[in-house]
Amino acid sequence: MAVCARLCGVGPARGCRRRQQRRGPAETAAADSEADTDPEEERIEAGPARCTLLELPPELLVEIFASLPGTDLPSLAQVCSRFRRILHTDTIWRRRCREEYGVCENLRKLEITGVSCRDVYAKRINPRVKSGRFMKILPDYEHMEYRDVYTCLLHRYRHILGLWQPDIGPYGGLLNVVVDGLFIIGWMYLPPHDPHVGDPMRFKPLFRIHLMERKSATVECMYGHKGPHNGHIQIVKRDEFSTKCNQTDHHRMSGGRQEEFRTWLREEWGRTLEDIFHEHMQELILMKFIYTSQYDNCLTYRRIYLPPSHPDDLIKPGLFKGTYGSHGLEIVMLSFHGSWARGTKITGDPNIPAGQQTVEIDLHRRIQLPDVENLRNFNELSRIVLEVREQVRQEQQEAGEDPAPPREPSAKGPEGPPPAAASAAAAAGDSKEAGSGAEAAAAAAAEQSASTGQGQPFVLPVGVSSRNEDYPRTCRLCFYGTGLIAGHGFTSPERTPGVFVLFDEDRFGFLWLELKSFSLYSRVQATFQNADAPSPQAFDEMLRNIQSLTS
Repeated sequence: MAVCARLCGVGPARGCRRRQQRRGPAETAAADSEADTDPEEERIEAGPARCTLLELPPELLVEIFASLPGTDLPSLAQVCSRFRRILHTDTIWRRRCREEYGVCENLRKLEITGVSCRDVYAKRINPRVKSGRFMKILPDYEHMEYRDVYTCLLHRYRHILGLWQPDIGPYGGLLNVVVDGLFIIGWMYLPPHDPHVGDPMRFKPLFRIHLMERKSATVECMYGHKGPHNGHIQIVKRDEFSTKCNQTDHHRMSGGRQEEFRTWLREEWGRTLEDIFHEHMQELILMKFIYTSQYDNCLTYRRIYLPPSHPDDLIKPGLFKGTYGSHGLEIVMLSFHGSWARGTKITGDPNIPAGQQTVEIDLHRRIQLPDVENLRNFNELSRIVLEVREQVRQEQQEAGEDPAPPREPSAKGPEGPPPAAASAAAAAGDSKEAGSGAEAAAAAAAEQSASTGQGQPFVLPVGVSSRNEDYPRTCRLCFYGTGLIAGHGFTSPERTPGVFVLFDEDRFGFLWLELKSFSLYSRVQATFQNADAPSPQAFDEMLRNIQSLTS
């Protein structure tokens, strides 16, 4: 009866619909009052009992439990004492550490990663004896369990894994928190030394977390030059956390602030102050040192995401290193938003702080550059760009928008107070001479080169400055865009016209028309974990949040 009840959805107390259909009303009533003695059903009921999860062998349960997310295992431990005993099997937690956090180290035969030999060992008998015996100052991992590593380290600090932007005023930064061996390490990503934009990024550890005791995670500050020392991490909320150093005396140097500045200058710029002859650049460097050194005690970090990628994007979005004149190299995030591309500063400067959109590119307004000879003429390029700007202004007026009023060129910009560029009127003086047969032929040839993937020749116009003269001499496409300039302290910010130049998948440039300067950008070649936005809406909200902090 039980098998038939599962088929028709009626229990034994109400009888079987399949039988009722074959009987009359009287037979049905009599059948309901009698016991169900179908021999076939009795044989089915008397068959072998089904095996439950509790009756599986331990080795099979270990395999099943090891395939479940680690967050579900504590609930399993509350089911019964047998499950609780099986969950003490270390192979379950070793698999969870490997699959969820990428931990491949064997606790019984550990190779320390992310830690220097000086941090692993220390002199035990006499520090002055070169041949003395050594002792480990790191924990005894051979007697530690993967369950402790998972619950007390990886799972506890899982919310801080990924990319973060430190709140260091206008300068910002890029922090990548990763699982490195049996450590969680916060690496500060620094651009290469100016102006070598094509060089790889530099890395500097700010803090690390590991288990010094069986069930206690230790946070260590890595700032300064005296080795790891006591620190603290507080998770403020899901997308924000803060670090604090409890031994700031480790940050100080015996030579005082002058020695600290010289050391910082070598690390930050790869040179001495005497090597920098530009007075304004010296002022900017000294200002950055004074400002950032105030944050060596406590820092707050806000989560940032990598931009989502779509098949129809012009190139793959991501992080790029860019040249910004006297401010050196800065990190910019390139993202695509329909018909627009935006470059958001991850690191910034006193003129345009971190979080602001340094460039915006209108992907519907492609610019056809003239031939190489005419491109060397800055006035010719200005005429082409200003024609596009005028077209944009007219369309805004027809749409009822309030276009930005014309203005005179200013001396404000991403490089501080550089010399002013030629005025828009003078730059557009030959605008009525466009449309010649030679120009049309050059445009057709450039269009054909771009469509075939060969690109077109590119040179900077005479008078345009560039921190890096090693820019590509061939480009794929060019688009109209605007660049954000402002005075010191982000005063009177304004968007000025420019040209976005796409060289290849990993390099692009932006020509600031008003500043007569050129910025070259090169992709950050690094793989980041735990950095993808959960949704496009979450990424857009993140951009708004980091921009509002400096607006």
